[in-house]
Amino acid sequence: MVKIRLTNSKTRKKEVFEPIDPKNVRMYVCGPTVYDRAHLGNARPVVVFDVLNRLLRHVYGSEHVTYVRNFTDVDDKINATALARKEAGAEGSLEDLIHERTEETIGWYHADMDALGALRPDHEPRATGYIPQMIAMIEGLIARGHAYAAEGHVLFSVGSYADYGALSGRSVEDMIAGARVEVAPYKRDPMDFVLWKPSSDDLPGWDSPWGRGRPGWHIECSAMADDILGEEFDIHGGGIDLQFPHHENEIAQSCCAHDHGGFARVWLHNEMLQVEGKKMSKSLGNFFTVRDLLDQGVPGEVIRFVFLGTHYRKPMDWTEKKRAEAEATLRKWSEVAGRESNGRPDEAFVASLAGDLNTAGALSCLHQMFSVLEADWNGADLPDGTDIAATRETFVASANLLGLLTPDLGGWEKRHLTSDLAALAEHLTEVRAGAMIMKDFSEVDRLKSALIEAGVEVRMSKAGVELLPGAGFDPAKLEGLL
Repeated sequence: MVKIRLTNSKTRKKEVFEPIDPKNVRMYVCGPTVYDRAHLGNARPVVVFDVLNRLLRHVYGSEHVTYVRNFTDVDDKINATALARKEAGAEGSLEDLIHERTEETIGWYHADMDALGALRPDHEPRATGYIPQMIAMIEGLIARGHAYAAEGHVLFSVGSYADYGALSGRSVEDMIAGARVEVAPYKRDPMDFVLWKPSSDDLPGWDSPWGRGRPGWHIECSAMADDILGEEFDIHGGGIDLQFPHHENEIAQSCCAHDHGGFARVWLHNEMLQVEGKKMSKSLGNFFTVRDLLDQGVPGEVIRFVFLGTHYRKPMDWTEKKRAEAEATLRKWSEVAGRESNGRPDEAFVASLAGDLNTAGALSCLHQMFSVLEADWNGADLPDGTDIAATRETFVASANLLGLLTPDLGGWEKRHLTSDLAALAEHLTEVRAGAMIMKDFSEVDRLKSALIEAGVEVRMSKAGVELLPGAGFDPAKLEGLL
């Protein structure tokens, strides 16, 4: 069996992954708070852990893997968004508007992540569906002396858990500063965090032993993971921005809620995303959602390819150059190799991917395999015994394991190409023939320059004119050339 090695944030070491039960491999990943569209940075962990999910299923079998990613659908930002709609004149109660907003946002999220080729998790629990489990866990923490009620709140006593801070490796002073802790008179210690808080009559709330209220953010993931995956499971993942305080708090409350459960054995964190070398922010004007890119005509498969070019533990820089190169590569791969395969992924490719999700290395393996297919495509002589059909099957199967060249993501690479480029090639052939008679090539040069500007590779020979999409191909720039 393939050995998977992962860098465990908890031990700060690369370790051989050994599941608790190979017949029941379990992974939990923190999902979105559903109040708005997912921005590009939100999509990175989706792609990272989708690749891991695919790899686990390849190694252990799909029937032996359970992947859980939650939706946080009770949150102050959701409440604020719904309240703004109500104040703007939207009909319905605030509860109705909150439900409407969360349903709408979950629908957006599914559509956008589907477009990136991410498989749906086995379970997508919503926080509002697990309130009884959260209340039960909180009651247990109080009974064990790890939490206390105060003024309608319930707080976790950080001092009761000796290993608090082990995941992030922070000192108490750093943790207080990093968490921007709320100073409140009902807290016994500034680091204590909320498990339950009161709700006013106009906000969502549930009856509890401590009065009508709603859960704190951290207890939500602990309760959902515990209910679906058990006291102890294999992998917990998310962005590095969640390592503290969210994941640190999850560990504390989950471990204190049980006598023996160690919560997640392996912790994985992906690094953050930048745009053209700068932190993505609205103030810099480089903030955009996944839907913004899709609506601009950037295929989801291209977005995915760019993500895969950087190791998950390194900051990823989204650039226009990377987008153009990814699009050109995928067009060529699809044209030459297609999207259907009955083969198995290449062993070297799988080994690279199993080495701490080395997606960049896996892409290099794909480039090496494709070089053989491209040489054959261009009519080059190949070494004796080269099996092009088998190479193609292996290449596509390998790409599929990365979530690339899958049939459901196809189609975009052929749009605007067959008809538009064929018509333009015919037009340029006619203009070129006239230019040779008139000895005036100014119009030929103009068309050629416009085509190159649109990312089209122009090949002219005695046999005629051939136009091929190249790096940065932009069909929109072809308008008006006929």
